Amino acid sequence: MEEIPVLIVGGGPVGLTASMLLSHAGVRSLMVERHAGTAVHPKSRGINARTMEIFHQCGAEEAIRAAGLAHHHTGLIVWAKTLAGEEIERRVPWRARAQSGAVSPVRNCLCAQDDLEPVLRRLAEQQELGRLLFSTEATSFEQGRDGVVVTLLDLATRERRDVRAQYVIAADGAQSRIRRELGVRMLGRENVYDSVNIVLNADLTQWTAQRPAALYFIENERIRGTFLTINAKDRWGFLINALSAYGYTSADFTFQRSAELVRLAAGVPDLDVRILGVAPWTAAAHVAEQYVHGRIFLVGDAAHEMPPTGGFGFNTGVQDVHNLAWKLAAVLKGVASPSLLATYHDERQPVAHAITEQSLINATSMGRLEQTKGNTSARPEYLNEQGMIFGASYTSQAVIPDGSEAPEIANPVTDYVPSARPGGRAPHVFFERHGERASTIDIVGNGFALLTAGGRIWLDAANELAAKYAITAHNINEPEFKSAYGIDEGGAVLVRPDGYVGWRSRSASRDPRADLRQAMTSITGLNS
Repeated sequence: MEEIPVLIVGGGPVGLTASMLLSHAGVRSLMVERHAGTAVHPKSRGINARTMEIFHQCGAEEAIRAAGLAHHHTGLIVWAKTLAGEEIERRVPWRARAQSGAVSPVRNCLCAQDDLEPVLRRLAEQQELGRLLFSTEATSFEQGRDGVVVTLLDLATRERRDVRAQYVIAADGAQSRIRRELGVRMLGRENVYDSVNIVLNADLTQWTAQRPAALYFIENERIRGTFLTINAKDRWGFLINALSAYGYTSADFTFQRSAELVRLAAGVPDLDVRILGVAPWTAAAHVAEQYVHGRIFLVGDAAHEMPPTGGFGFNTGVQDVHNLAWKLAAVLKGVASPSLLATYHDERQPVAHAITEQSLINATSMGRLEQTKGNTSARPEYLNEQGMIFGASYTSQAVIPDGSEAPEIANPVTDYVPSARPGGRAPHVFFERHGERASTIDIVGNGFALLTAGGRIWLDAANELAAKYAITAHNINEPEFKSAYGIDEGGAVLVRPDGYVGWRSRSASRDPRADLRQAMTSITGLNS
């Protein structure tokens, strides 16, 4: 029987990212996907700046941007009665504004899922430690004290074989077989509203080129739908929500009827339209009660489903596996206790619950849940969710409190106050590195990083532990760094491999070696 440290079930963007992150962390993995290849439908498109930071830190950013849409094509959100008709409203979302650069040097990206997945697959396959099998289904599993035996079915040859994994990542989507067989309860609402995605070829540049937008919301008495920008030229998506409220069923959306509705929304009766695909789906807003089940971990849509209003589903899933991968690597390498793995649920489940709740509020404000006449302009928070993107703050065994108060935040959805308080994302600060301008984002997110303004004494302490924990140490002298990280001249901050602060000494220590060693053993659980 083949043995593998980590088996990843599901080869969508979250499963592919998990393979890539585990390889970067030095862990062998096997990913299995029942489909023959990557996505053939655009599905999700928006990659927020926090997720792009993760891709930046593991060397994937450039390839993803090359596959996606140039930033200048997506600067607006537009509401109109028809695409060719009267405009109702337009907004410049926070994500497209220049001031977003103060929070992160890495910008968001629009890349349709069927363009993104081939990039992630190529990058994952380039890693020696990650193996990918498509047309392969995980049909059953049996979990024991020492591992999980999973039966795999080759859908081409119909041959079955068993593999033993020390850990299993369930990235098998909203209808997760693993989640169902585990009997996991979902908290929230199922079947919130029904929708259909239409993929089409049509030249819409006459009505879009002068107002480049990621989304064009169409609202009139005959139809409400959304044009989704894919290549900003001739390939688009068209989304219709609340089908049953309008008397439709998914069966009504033949290619012919779909083309008629696209022409109606465009306001161009003779528009040349070619329908490429029609995909019905139903939105839900619920989160798994528990993410960790022995040696099995739920991630992505297997762990949480949320309305796409705001574009958080895929992003939340990528951030799930970023949180989980380093913990699995630490345990498998023997530098952390298995108790560390429980912090995956402790940290990520509350975040998904909050994001799912806000995504549902977005959808409700836009009339997605029922038939609504007239303009249903989204609430002001929509696509201005700076706090939701960057503001997660973890509480778990893997975070050591320093007694400081959390920053005051007027609106946790829209507002983000950078802070190096333990549990939060390590703030972005520019500094000089090897004679060049760099960001703290460039030196965190891969292994533990000790950032200090205290000079040699902290660097020596980190170097003593580097062989065991792979800590890198950086002395940063800029005043902006000390201010943003809340430390004085002798202070130091320990950033975890997922870019979140695990420990902070706000001032000089009498024994930096002992303090840092204690911080590492506390975070990794070796002293428990």
